[in-house]
Amino acid sequence: MRSVTYSMSASLDGYIVGPDGGFDWSVPDPEVFRLSFDEIRGVGVHLMGRKLYETMLYWETVDPGDLDDAEREWTTLWNPLPKVVFSTTLSQVQGSSRLATGSVAEEIERLRAEPGDGEIAIGGATLAAEVAALDLIDEYRVRVYPVLVGGGIPFFAQQERHVDLELLESRAFDSGVVYLRHRVVH
Repeated sequence: MRSVTYSMSASLDGYIVGPDGGFDWSVPDPEVFRLSFDEIRGVGVHLMGRKLYETMLYWETVDPGDLDDAEREWTTLWNPLPKVVFSTTLSQVQGSSRLATGSVAEEIERLRAEPGDGEIAIGGATLAAEVAALDLIDEYRVRVYPVLVGGGIPFFAQQERHVDLELLESRAFDSGVVYLRHRVVH
């Protein structure tokens, strides 16, 4: 069965964006960017909310001539990747994306039943909180940046639930970013 993963960058105080909505502090250096390449190669489909979809649409619309070699390589991995967008306001999406037709639980159940390899990646804290509340996340992956932003959208929803985790991998980068990968213990 395909696993469901939630992977994003977060500040040391646990936010994916700051109180002003900014996330420029999480621009990856080349070493951390390479980690993103490794992760995306294991993804079979990416589920995301409207805000993340609109942010990531940049990669599908940017002029390749404006990108460096690593960014062009990223687009060759990201752009063809199947994506499912959860939105109540969008009526259409572009590229290899499609709008979700069911609830997130229904979409994950259908995707897990389909033949094929690759993880089901969850992007965006709001969608991840919904998936976590349904106990459907198998792995949490966070790139912790050495910055305190003081508020914003948290990586983890503030829900009163206990989840045991097992550390599978940790890496420290020269930039001060620390990567943590945990499996949910059932």
